[in-house]
Amino acid sequence: MKIYAVIDTNVIISALLSRHQDSATVKILDYLYDRTIVPVYNDEILNEYAAVLKRAKFNFPDNVIKATLEAIKKGGLKSDRFASDEQLPDPKDIVFYEVVLSVDDSFLITGNIKHFPKKPFVVTPAEMLRIIHEMNSPKSGILSEPTARYGKK
Repeated sequence: MKIYAVIDTNVIISALLSRHQDSATVKILDYLYDRTIVPVYNDEILNEYAAVLKRAKFNFPDNVIKATLEAIKKGGLKSDRFASDEQLPDPKDIVFYEVVLSVDDSFLITGNIKHFPKKPFVVTPAEMLRIIHEMNSPKSGILSEPTARYGKK
């Protein structure tokens, strides 16, 4: 099963900074690399990822930055924005929200849940892990039903 998701920059940064391989953000990045999660992005999101990953305060090696961005581009889905009238606390976050709106049944995974409207498709890394687990569980209820649809419909 593939899950389409826009991944907020803070999730990627947290995963790369984490020293705990069992942290939710690290597992999200693992799912990105094994293509369980198909990252949804556009050029604005890629540019933000690159700019933030290159900040001196993080001191990420160039090969880590390149590998992360390549994994997103190679395994991801490039999409356009779907215009929204939502007013977000940080106007720079609107691109993540509008890109998630452009792909049916996709999620927005963020560590800053309060920066986005309370919607079922806006989830924390831990919530996304629970959703993946439930979708893969044979006795999980509605999330395992083949006709279930998630997102903005």
